[in-house]
Amino acid sequence: MLVAFASRDRVHIDQHFGAAEGFVLYALDTERARLAGVLEFAPESMDGNENKLAEKISALAGCAAVYCLAVGGSAVRQLLAAGIQPMKLDAPEAIEPILHAISTGMREGGVPWIDKAMRHHADSSRFDRMAEEGWQE
Repeated sequence: MLVAFASRDRVHIDQHFGAAEGFVLYALDTERARLAGVLEFAPESMDGNENKLAEKISALAGCAAVYCLAVGGSAVRQLLAAGIQPMKLDAPEAIEPILHAISTGMREGGVPWIDKAMRHHADSSRFDRMAEEGWQE
């Protein structure tokens, strides 16, 4: 599962989604997380410019979720439409403990957005295997 974190320092979730200058991406499984990439954007003001959202959402394609300090209603709608669960925090937090919590949620279940992402991934994998095998209706 791929998860993004709006981060200025690549260690803490410390940015508003729309004005984020960077996202750190991690690939997670039930046992570990590994750095999958860093996305950087030009500094943006939080002026309601909708055009900045499309570029960020497009860059996050394939992510199951994005953690940020704040996210506007329009961004929430666009993220959900792209299949990305926005996760808003009340205060800056370190990324590492959240990575552990996500891996635990993947292993033990019971976290709705993680369960949904795992089901989606399992369904996608099943259809990919069927296509590789030449399955036909």
